[in-house]
Amino acid sequence: MKTSALLCLLALLVASSSEAAIRYDIKNRRIQPRQTLAGALHEAALPDAQVEAVIAALEGVFDFRKSRVGDQFRLVMRDGELDFFDYRQSTVDEWQVRRDGEKYVGSKRSIEVEKQVSLVALEINTSLYEAALEAGEDPAIGLVLSDVFAWDIDFYRDVRKGDTARALVEKFVSKGRVLRYGEVLAATYEGGLVGNKKVFRYVTPDGQANYFQEDGASAKKSFLKSPLKYAHVTSGYGSRFHPVLQYVKNHNGVDYGTPIGTPVWAVADGTVVQAGNAGAAGNMVVLRHSNGFETQYMHLSGFAQGVRAGLRVSQKQVIAYSGNTGRSTGPHLHFGLKRGGQYTNPLTQKFPRADPLPKAQLPDFLAKTHELAQQLQAVSVAAVAGQAPAPAAK
Repeated sequence: MKTSALLCLLALLVASSSEAAIRYDIKNRRIQPRQTLAGALHEAALPDAQVEAVIAALEGVFDFRKSRVGDQFRLVMRDGELDFFDYRQSTVDEWQVRRDGEKYVGSKRSIEVEKQVSLVALEINTSLYEAALEAGEDPAIGLVLSDVFAWDIDFYRDVRKGDTARALVEKFVSKGRVLRYGEVLAATYEGGLVGNKKVFRYVTPDGQANYFQEDGASAKKSFLKSPLKYAHVTSGYGSRFHPVLQYVKNHNGVDYGTPIGTPVWAVADGTVVQAGNAGAAGNMVVLRHSNGFETQYMHLSGFAQGVRAGLRVSQKQVIAYSGNTGRSTGPHLHFGLKRGGQYTNPLTQKFPRADPLPKAQLPDFLAKTHELAQQLQAVSVAAVAGQAPAPAAK
């Protein structure tokens, strides 16, 4: 018995010392420009055979074409061999590869996400960005609101101190943290310059979701106020001194200062008549619209996938990305508007609204929006999607 006990003790000591001798090495990396996942793994000094094993384990689990610059990944090495790999694009998009005996198994990590409907209230003292921070919201709420009011409000030029905004908006939450905003169900904006605006999201019987005013008039116009969600005008329409050419020339458009790579959207439905390099204009997209209108988007860094001459595009569709190409004095977007072949000032145009709701749909619309309007006036509201909405404050 004593001999047996001694042998067991020795076995435990050997196992403990062996476990203590195991060496772990953790490497944290990011995907760099013009780098594939396989290239990044090689750059992290992962042996070729293990790079191939990771790629094979993720086949059918992760779309490698969606790998983006800045994506994070972690390698956990055990005695020089890969034990665990995880890849993260966002708080809800993560993939893992685990060692299982002699093979590696890939999977997408399951993260529980809850959808809520909340009231967001902003009071603007300096900017929409600062107002969001002061309200404890993610600054991305500014982009959400600019999308809803894109036909009536330019959130850089039209915002004034003291303006207020309220919105019933979907929030996707995980462990108490807001991951992203979803659809805006209703929103109001009270502005010193633009006046009072109120819109409601309504899904028509054919399944199309659009925004309408309280009386059923469409919130949508034939043209947006800006080709960017949020950017400031650095040079207006008309004569100006050109810093490169060193003489006064007519500026046939509006310049928006914005970082390279900012998505540029079509201000109206139309057809691409040109998409390519245009010399001094750099990379340029030209769209032809109804009623003799044409829009030009210049100095682009690149074009959205599939954008080419002859393509039909929809309003708000991303067609390109801002840049600094051609005879440009810095990162910006030059936006030009022609009517009947003649340039005109984009900032002074007044475009008609789309058709209102048919009379047959008004009773249903008014009943649903009445409830949303009450919630917009509530002090606070937060209802989990699928439950009854919180009652309005008395």
